[in-house]
Amino acid sequence: MSNVVPETTVGMDLGDRYSYVHILDADGVCVEEGRVRTTPEALRQRFAAVPEGRVVMEAGTHSPWVSRLVASVGHEVIVANPRQLRAIYDNAAKSDRVDAEYLARIGRLDPKLLRGIEHRGETAQADLAVIKSRDVLVRTRARLVSHCRGVVKALGGRLPQCSTAAFHRKAWEHMPAALEPALAPVLELLERITAQIRAYDRKLETLANERYPETGRMRQVRGVGAVTSLAYALVIEDPSRFRTSRSVGACVGLTPRRRDSGDSEPQLRITKAGNPLLRRLLVQSAAYIMGPHGPDCDLRRYGERIAERGGKNARKRAHVAVARKLAVLLHRLWVSGEAYDPLRNSNRAAAATAA
Repeated sequence: MSNVVPETTVGMDLGDRYSYVHILDADGVCVEEGRVRTTPEALRQRFAAVPEGRVVMEAGTHSPWVSRLVASVGHEVIVANPRQLRAIYDNAAKSDRVDAEYLARIGRLDPKLLRGIEHRGETAQADLAVIKSRDVLVRTRARLVSHCRGVVKALGGRLPQCSTAAFHRKAWEHMPAALEPALAPVLELLERITAQIRAYDRKLETLANERYPETGRMRQVRGVGAVTSLAYALVIEDPSRFRTSRSVGACVGLTPRRRDSGDSEPQLRITKAGNPLLRRLLVQSAAYIMGPHGPDCDLRRYGERIAERGGKNARKRAHVAVARKLAVLLHRLWVSGEAYDPLRNSNRAAAATAA
């Protein structure tokens, strides 16, 4: 990404049916603006006619394929991070034309202000869609299970504790007869959803083994399975874009916000930047590591020290802290190819003390 002012800068506000473009010359004068249909044919024809330059668009549903298409006809493409575009959202005269002009003017003078993001390739995007579809089913199943439990509890009954995968079988035995017309279809749907989730799991296991061998290094960590490791590989995609493994924690939104002023350094929540699915999977893996079946390892010991400090939501903060450490560890295992030693830091500390 160069700070040299290009001969042509195009701001592009993407829409489902039409997108608005605002074209500036090297002096910042608008030479053309207007709408174009958001279809591959229309966009390819439109941008092939524009002199090669810089095209700026905001990250969104259409930006992955549109950015690839525009780059294929010779333009430099910057996909702006939405978090850096507060001026658009706060504009009292917001419109597609104004948004496109704002993107063009910022992209022309200092594109670094847009904190441009790199979209993954088309194959990686399609593979990640499999994980997202599985995630939708998992969350839907959890909501249906909660619904069944709530309805039964409201009539004085109680369904047994069990895994969500086994719920559709266990619930039948304790289902009040009066609720069978209401909940029988829900349990049948739960059975089908569970079967589909298992099919996704098998597909993701095969995908990880055959197409993404780096996930094998990550799965050395107990609590990290095919789904989490594959999501990590697909979201990060290129581990070399991070100068240090510690930078990954900020990328996935697991580092605290900062608002220091003078002597005030308040404790704030995490940024929640980056991919929410990967962040949720990392926290789930951290919860397993911290749970009753989790292994004795540096990650668990680190989380327990944080939990022992007490305070409000201490356990939840420990899970987030372990998830952040886990994100860093997975990157390190990926780029180094080292064998995972679960007690590496603890053994080093013990050896240093003994010496």
